[in-house]
Amino acid sequence: MSRNQYIFYIALLLVIILAFAFAIQIKRLPSQVRSSVRIIPEEPKTREDRVQNELNQNAATSLVRPEILVKFRAGVSPDTIEQITNRFGDRIQDEIEAVPGLVTIHDPDSGDANTLSAQYSSLAEVEYAEPNYEISLDQADNNLNVARANDPRFDEQWALSEIHVPEAWMRTKGSNEIVVAVLDSGVEYTHVDLANNIWTRPTTIAPYRDQDLGTVDDVHGYNAVANDGDPIDDNGHGTFCAGIIGAECGNNVGVCGVNWKTQIMPLKFMNAGGFGYVADAVEAINYAIDRKRAGVNLRVINASWGLSQSSRALEDVIRKAHDAGILFVAASGSTGSDNDTSQRYPTGYSVGNIISVAATDRSDALAQFSNYGAKSVHLAAPGKDILTTALGNDYQEHSGTSMAAAYVAGVAALALSARPDLSVDELRSLLLRSVDTVAGLRGKVSTGGRINAAKATEH
Repeated sequence: MSRNQYIFYIALLLVIILAFAFAIQIKRLPSQVRSSVRIIPEEPKTREDRVQNELNQNAATSLVRPEILVKFRAGVSPDTIEQITNRFGDRIQDEIEAVPGLVTIHDPDSGDANTLSAQYSSLAEVEYAEPNYEISLDQADNNLNVARANDPRFDEQWALSEIHVPEAWMRTKGSNEIVVAVLDSGVEYTHVDLANNIWTRPTTIAPYRDQDLGTVDDVHGYNAVANDGDPIDDNGHGTFCAGIIGAECGNNVGVCGVNWKTQIMPLKFMNAGGFGYVADAVEAINYAIDRKRAGVNLRVINASWGLSQSSRALEDVIRKAHDAGILFVAASGSTGSDNDTSQRYPTGYSVGNIISVAATDRSDALAQFSNYGAKSVHLAAPGKDILTTALGNDYQEHSGTSMAAAYVAGVAALALSARPDLSVDELRSLLLRSVDTVAGLRGKVSTGGRINAAKATEH
């Protein structure tokens, strides 16, 4: 065999070996493809599928509490904001749509909130930065021409007669067209005395969508703690307030709220321990503003809580609620302090939709625990030994300016049922005029009086 023939046969053998190896790989290829290629689901074909897909993604997302809130100056672009936070190694958790430029920021290293605030405040692009302050509840402890209710414990509700609610019922018993938000620990919306007066999102209004937090199926309101649509109360405080505003009357069950008919929208931002944070309160108010803009007739927010630090972010979003036509009724505090010398918030903000409420007792005197202020607290309402709805389809007595604020929020809704055309400024002015002057309140609240529901519903 010549040298050339030998080379030819060697080359031929190599070609055969390579062809055989290639044939084996081709045979294995389908199974390899099946095992390594990730199958991507089809794009949801319906609007409901898309919403459910987003809800599932939200449920899988772990939310952490942001350390600070930062308001960037007008004109600072989203790209610039992202560059700044990336430079500091931080993450934007949420943008508050109602207040342009306001974001909540989380530091993965859990840095000190005051240090982080100072860091951002020093930047030319930042208007203000502040810690995500903790918020606590304002609770002190756990005539013939009138209309009456058949609720079995109605006679135990001394406060309704004190502020002339049965007389007001001769003109109006409320309206299920008026929505009152209870910004608190949630509401037991299944309570037998509340269920028929709980807000349900109309089918004509789309579920709430936040561009950072996603879509929330807000059937009965919003839970800012978990970022979901289940604002069930696990503390009890929000349910106390809701019962004062709108426990169903005339149903031969339990107690009676100021309004026989209304819609209570639960906004949960406080946990089972009765504490919450500014960022969640801001997000819940942002939600309320969004729902108002979407067509919900939300006219009043009840805020039976407070904090000693002044939050500009909270002030800004309450001001936006004013712009949206929403009254903000706030408890003055239950530490027996003078708010004129030791400010408490949100009652200390100079915003046109805020009404600050002190508490009175059975003798129509300022309750011993109630905060007051001739300039910063506007009027009073009953707040001691108040029987109302409680968790587990139960009823309890409670005291605090929390209860007093809820009475004023309830009277506001009652007044709106008689005059639904009132603007937020007109409503606030009407309430401040609708008081009975009380000697013991002179120099303690700016009006010198306690709310009178009959006066508030006069035409």
